[in-house]
Amino acid sequence: MSSYRNLALFLLLAAVWGSAFMAIKAGLSYFPPVLFAALRYDIAGVLMLGYAWWVVDDPIPRTRGEVALVTVGAVLLIAAYHALLFVGEADPAVTSGSAAVIVSLSPLLTTGFARLFLPEERLELLGVIGLLLGLAGAIVLANPDPSNLMGGGTVAKLLILAAAASFALGSVLTRWLDAEMPIESMEAWSMVGGAALMHLMSVGLGESVADVNLTPVAIASLAYLAIAASAIGFLIYFDLLERLGPIEINMVSYVAPVFAALSGWLFLQEGLTVATVGGFLLIVVGFGLLKRRAIAKELGLSEVSGRLNA
Repeated sequence: MSSYRNLALFLLLAAVWGSAFMAIKAGLSYFPPVLFAALRYDIAGVLMLGYAWWVVDDPIPRTRGEVALVTVGAVLLIAAYHALLFVGEADPAVTSGSAAVIVSLSPLLTTGFARLFLPEERLELLGVIGLLLGLAGAIVLANPDPSNLMGGGTVAKLLILAAAASFALGSVLTRWLDAEMPIESMEAWSMVGGAALMHLMSVGLGESVADVNLTPVAIASLAYLAIAASAIGFLIYFDLLERLGPIEINMVSYVAPVFAALSGWLFLQEGLTVATVGGFLLIVVGFGLLKRRAIAKELGLSEVSGRLNA
């Protein structure tokens, strides 16, 4: 039953984070990028801190390990990742397709960092092939223009790549630290600390509240990102990170474009092309290779194989 729970949460996370790209793009028309990200986590951090005080006996980090865990979360998973991503996506030369391709490198980057910090998380050959197929599927699904991908906005694209690397490293380090801390507390303090760091970055970049244009679209995008994509999304993420490990959970960046394409088809009347369907299939095959043992066990194939080899 836990495998079904994990799968359901994984798909929910992919759906929430996939649709968040649309909310980010919409909100960047009304907010300076780093200030937008900081305000997002001001709201999410307050919500999660209140939730942590409600459900956890002692939500305050006490030990050195807990402080280290919150620091990694605040610096790498929240502040660095979102500040770099929002600034990169604000560049008009960066298309949604090229940004999706770059962010989809996160599982490969996670695998590289895991080889350094978590030897037990290393993948076998079929798992690596699964990761590569998933990346290929994300690229096909994004359907980027090669000339545009390698064209303008080079600095912005490098910032998005740095964001993906920051998130990958943070995922591995939170597992490597192995500190015992409730997910709710870790998430809440990471968000509060990350928001504070982004406010400092925003001031350093010369951003101002006077540049904010609060329209219904701006408020809706901020609310969706703060509540659904941040508070609820990261609660699911850290829960699955503990259960699945950093490599498997970061496969969400491969599956998220599927939900982005489906939401575009359902709500924006964007067509599902052959490339879209092909990308879906590659992602499914890649995910199947990565989770082949769990799937075989669920279908009873491992028992059949064992009897045949007996």
